[in-house]
Parts: sequence; C-alpha cells; structure tokens
Amino acid sequence: MAKSCLSLPPGGGSVELMHLDAGIHYSDLLAVPRLAQAAEAMGIQGLWFSEIAHDPFLGAALAAEHTTGATVGTAIALAFVRSPTSLAYLAWDLARLSGGRFVLGLGTQVRAHVERRFGMSWDRPAARLRDVVAAVRAVWRCWREGTPLRHQGPFYSLSLMTPFFTPPPFAGTIPIYLAAVNPTMCRLAGEVADGLHVHPLHSAAYLRDVVLPAVDRGLRRSGRTRSDFTVAASVVIVSGEGAGWERSAAQARQTIAFYASTPAYRGVLAHHGWEDVGERLSRLAAAQRWAEMPGLVSDEMLATFTVLAEPSTVADRLRQRYAGLLDRVSPYQAFDPDDPLWPALARDLR
Repeated sequence: MAKSCLSLPPGGGSVELMHLDAGIHYSDLLAVPRLAQAAEAMGIQGLWFSEIAHDPFLGAALAAEHTTGATVGTAIALAFVRSPTSLAYLAWDLARLSGGRFVLGLGTQVRAHVERRFGMSWDRPAARLRDVVAAVRAVWRCWREGTPLRHQGPFYSLSLMTPFFTPPPFAGTIPIYLAAVNPTMCRLAGEVADGLHVHPLHSAAYLRDVVLPAVDRGLRRSGRTRSDFTVAASVVIVSGEGAGWERSAAQARQTIAFYASTPAYRGVLAHHGWEDVGERLSRLAAAQRWAEMPGLVSDEMLATFTVLAEPSTVADRLRQRYAGLLDRVSPYQAFDPDDPLWPALARDLR
C-alpha cells in the first residue's frame, strides 16, 4: 500500500540516548574489513554478526582486527551446535583480539534447524541454554583464577583443563547476551546473562508488556537491576521516497511473513490478536507457497512490527517508539555505506 495510506505517528519524542548498531552481512569475508571500518568511521557503535550463511565468529574476528572502538559481537551464534568449551575459547580469543570489545551473543534457534541442519540436540532449550552459559563461565573462571575446571550440569560435564590447554590471560570481562522471544527465555536472560538480543519480530507493546517484565523477574532472581543489563534489538524500518518506499514496505512484509510463519514466535502475534494469521502463514510455508505469504501482512501489522518513517524522521521515530525500552538499536537492513539511511541515523541518533 502507498505511504499516504499508512498512518505515520507524529514526529518528535524522547531524546533518550540509544546506541546505533549495525548488522554486518556479506557474501564474501573479504568485504568485512571494508564494511566494519566504514561503519565505525560513520559513528556506528556496535557491529553484529549473525549465524545464517556464515560462521559469525569469522566475521567478528575480521571486524575486531580492523576497528578500534566499536563493540563487536555475535547476534547471534547458535548455542547448541558447539560445545561450551569451544564457545569459551572463541569468545576469549576475540575478547583479547578486540581489546575487550567483544560480546558473546547466543541463541537457541528452532528445533528443526538444530536437529536437521546441524545434527545436534535441542531438547529442553531453556534449561540447556542456562547450562551452556554456566559452563562457558566455568571455563573462563578456570582460566582467570587458575582453579580446577569443575562444571556439572544437566547437559554438560567439564572437569579437565591443564596449563597446556589454557590460553594467554585476559583481564577484562566478556558480556553474554541471550536471544529471546518468549517470557521463559527473557526471564532466563535477565537471570544469567548481561544483555538481551530482541528478535526483529516484535512491537513496542510486546517489549513493554511481555519482554521487559520477564527480564525484570530474572534480574530480581540474580539480585540485579535494569541498569546492570543491556537490551538490544534489530528493528525493521520502512522508509524511502516514491518507489523506494514501496520496495521497503514490500521487503518488510516479506520479513514479517517469514518470521510470523514460525510457531516459536506465535506469542508475539497472539499478543496483538493475530495468532490466526500466524497459523495461516505456517500452512502457506509448509506448502512452499512463499509468494502468497506477504499478502497476509496487513497495514496494521506492518505499522505494529516496523518503524514507518520519512527518511528525515527515522531517528525521531526510533526514539519515540523505543525510549525507555531499548539501549541499543540496529536496523534490520544490512549495513550499506552507500545507503543514505545509515549516515543520517549515525548523525541524528548521537
């Protein structure tokens, strides 16, 4: 639908500071240094690498090597397809390489991908993810303090670490962020992690009513407050002029339809009374009728799950929508130094 037929919120909003981050997507690893340097030079404060068609740790290593100040992290790496000790080594080395700028972002993925694409176990995901985090930290504690490695959890048992296998020291901290959609995982993140990666399929209402209260429950369990925790989110933005707006809206509908077809994310739709739309999208996806799926995403859904904004007001819309909800925001669109959206956001969100 044309921009004029969609209701845009008024401009302005809170001036509360949010860090601007970018997802670095690439088809060739050789492009990562150029993209990372361009993003940092633009003033973008965090560079995130996802586990889709590439190993995110390789991209993160290149970005860490070719930048000096930006946060570098995974958003996210799959927690169940590597051993906790492997994750501990990767994060430790990247923290040392980056001078303490690395964030280990972990998530579960959905059962089908872990079991059928990676051939690994997925059962009891919340309990397993809790055990992964505890095991990784046990390895780090062993290296940092020179104490025996002892971790006995429901899924992982670790008891061997000799000096020969201990990496050089790292004195800093390595934050762990967890990806979460549903209340159980959000509460887990608040209890055991340093931050949360919010899924792109979200709304301000879902953050306010479901995500953050669950995080707060977890924080209380761990004796911490919201000031001890970081909430980061990837945000779908619809913007542009003329045909550019139409392309942006069409891409956003495809994105929403794709994620909303996944049963694991059904709670986000149910919060707005659109659970039936998710079920219909799941049936279309199962039948591989992909082209029909965006047509089920209504204008109201588009306005709920995306930021709709004129190019000159995107930063204002982000502030208005997410003030008090997010600490870090990353456009869902892949970072492109030639896209005018990025320098404008880097300038206006400062």
